[in-house]
Amino acid sequence: MGTFGQKLVGDKKDHILELLNKALADEWLAHYQYWIGAKVIKGPMKESIAAELLQHATEEMAHAELVADRILQLGGTPILTPSDWMKWTNCGYETPEDPFVKAILDQNIKGEQCAIEVYNALMKETEGVDFITYDMAMQILKDEVEHEEDLQALSEDLDLMFEYHK
Repeated sequence: MGTFGQKLVGDKKDHILELLNKALADEWLAHYQYWIGAKVIKGPMKESIAAELLQHATEEMAHAELVADRILQLGGTPILTPSDWMKWTNCGYETPEDPFVKAILDQNIKGEQCAIEVYNALMKETEGVDFITYDMAMQILKDEVEHEEDLQALSEDLDLMFEYHK
């Protein structure tokens, strides 16, 4: 974004850049959590769940790209080192030490719920101030809500399968 576009954001620019870098940290960690979860997952329906996790990993990387581009447009610098992801994250990272499908799904559902909160808050902060970031956050929020729904549906399917086999 040029200097006039940055000027439109006004005195909230630094705060918005901070929120965006925190969201960027979350997206990188979410990408890795999905990706590694798809690699280590074990249990029933693991192939279909792993495929869903890999799809979500790809979408989280696309979110990271959108957020990084917006940071640059605002004249900021995206987080430059992976070690800073844990320092900046809103949502954290849960190591998939228990590779069972239900545990992996539960971790990622929790991550999506946090992401929904993050992008909802970003929309509130940018509403009427930074329409471009607001629109980007709304676009990502739609994806995060869909991810939560997808994962909860898989979790419910597993629960039904376990109930049936009792």
